[in-house]
Amino acid sequence: MLKALKIISVPLVPIYFLIIYLRNLFFDIEWFKAKKVDALVISVGNISVGGSGKTPAVLYIAGLLKDMGKKVGILSRGYQRETRGYLLVSDGNELKCTVHQCGDEIYLTAKELKVPAAVAERRVEGAKRLIADTQVEYIVLDDAFQHRWIHRDLDIVMIDQRFMLKEKSMDKLLLPSGVLRESFSALKRADAVIINSKFSQKELIPPKYEPYLNNLSLFRGKYECTGVHDVKTGKVYSMKEFQGQKSLVVCGIARPFSFLQLLEQNEIDFTNKLLFPDHKEYAMHEIQKIRKKFYDTNAYSVLTTQKDAVKLANYSVELDDIDIYYAKIDLVIENKDEFLQLINKKIENY
Repeated sequence: MLKALKIISVPLVPIYFLIIYLRNLFFDIEWFKAKKVDALVISVGNISVGGSGKTPAVLYIAGLLKDMGKKVGILSRGYQRETRGYLLVSDGNELKCTVHQCGDEIYLTAKELKVPAAVAERRVEGAKRLIADTQVEYIVLDDAFQHRWIHRDLDIVMIDQRFMLKEKSMDKLLLPSGVLRESFSALKRADAVIINSKFSQKELIPPKYEPYLNNLSLFRGKYECTGVHDVKTGKVYSMKEFQGQKSLVVCGIARPFSFLQLLEQNEIDFTNKLLFPDHKEYAMHEIQKIRKKFYDTNAYSVLTTQKDAVKLANYSVELDDIDIYYAKIDLVIENKDEFLQLINKKIENY
């Protein structure tokens, strides 16, 4: 059904392309102008829809700045949140809203890093208010490569290696038939690209993409599981402790392949699984479905992602009799020293 819809929507691709082309043209000739704010701005984005690893990258970069002693904050649109407009998620000390009010990704990053964070569809306004509310001097923009209204001092694009390696896939088309927000030629606007191999082996870049990457700072990234956390108690375990156990895997992310690959590499049985759409908003219907599947399969525990865990934690009463764990996944930059040099250079020139 989904493939049929993609085929039917192919005639709309040129219309989408024209809209994107004209919009970018107006920015390039400065009919539309990006506005500066009183902070050094680092944007993390992508050219495809979901699954490239933006959230781990935001955590990584904001964490680096925090470790340097910088007053850093995070600003996101707050995808699929219940609210509109500007909303302060955290002042750096405590969370100011629920995950439903701000969205799972920004809630996760604010909770994890304990740095100021906010959501706003209008990033310029959001950045100004975040600066006024928390006095941050550095802002990491989550998912903002296409949001050109705000000036950024460093533009970083995440690309999923697996997506690059796909051949003859409709995913390589622009929206709405494919998953590309923009073509690879849009990378000329970026300062740096991180090709994320996640839990797969690093592969050579297909030659046809090399012209788009020649003038950019190129980095290779991968995922590392740093532990399995108990959602209720916070206790941390190693993946080895789950080997051989029958777990129920619950996952609501854009491309679950890498998460399932992690489990497979660690010899964890994920035969029993519930895969939901990205940014799944869990309600009692899904909770009852999880409970039924858990007991029907005689599962030992529920294994999920960190993004899902921040939402499932709201049902601690309903899931009181079920042990729930999430795999903590961090981004690792292969050429970290060069990446630090890039950031430090921007800081020095700011």
